[in-house]
Amino acid sequence: MAISDEINLKLTTAFTPTSLDVLNESHLHAGHSGDDGSGESHFRVVIKAAAFTDMTRLARHRAVHAALGAELIGKIHALALEIDGA
Repeated sequence: MAISDEINLKLTTAFTPTSLDVLNESHLHAGHSGDDGSGESHFRVVIKAAAFTDMTRLARHRAVHAALGAELIGKIHALALEIDGA
């Protein structure tokens, strides 16, 4: 399973978002530090879910990282997050 699909599945399961975009931005970092050549090293997640409404920015980021889990987070070099409550 592609890493973007894993991210999508885990976040959908954890938060039932009203919108979710998982963007693979690895091509923008080709040849840079952290590019392992896999084409799956840099991601941007744009997510909106009611679960985030009363959370601080830090709590939202921690919740997303917890939902993804250490194993999945360990597979990627960079994860940009844009999180909003619904």
